[in-house]
Amino acid sequence: MNVALNLPPKVTERAFARLAEINDAGEIRPLRVAVLGGGCSGFQYDIRLDNKAEDDLVLEQLGQAVVIDPVSLPFLAGAVIDFADELIGARFTIENPNATSSCGCGTSFSI
Repeated sequence: MNVALNLPPKVTERAFARLAEINDAGEIRPLRVAVLGGGCSGFQYDIRLDNKAEDDLVLEQLGQAVVIDPVSLPFLAGAVIDFADELIGARFTIENPNATSSCGCGTSFSI
């Protein structure tokens, strides 16, 4: 049995720091990380600024929050939410131990 299935996602300091930079320009809003059906591999990540819902898991640091809805949570158990600033672009990334495969775009995966 995979122990990661019982662990909440982890958000890196780099991701919280980037979220703080984004929110520095105005209203402080949480980063929502969700899993939706679709994409080229069966599931896709939906990462956006949003408002907190009552039943969200809230991960907080540096005065910032990342929220995950209860439906998406099992798909993100043990995942690491990070921020990458690379030659191909800057974006929030998810290293997901539950994904058996993913596509080249990095936003779609299968279980």
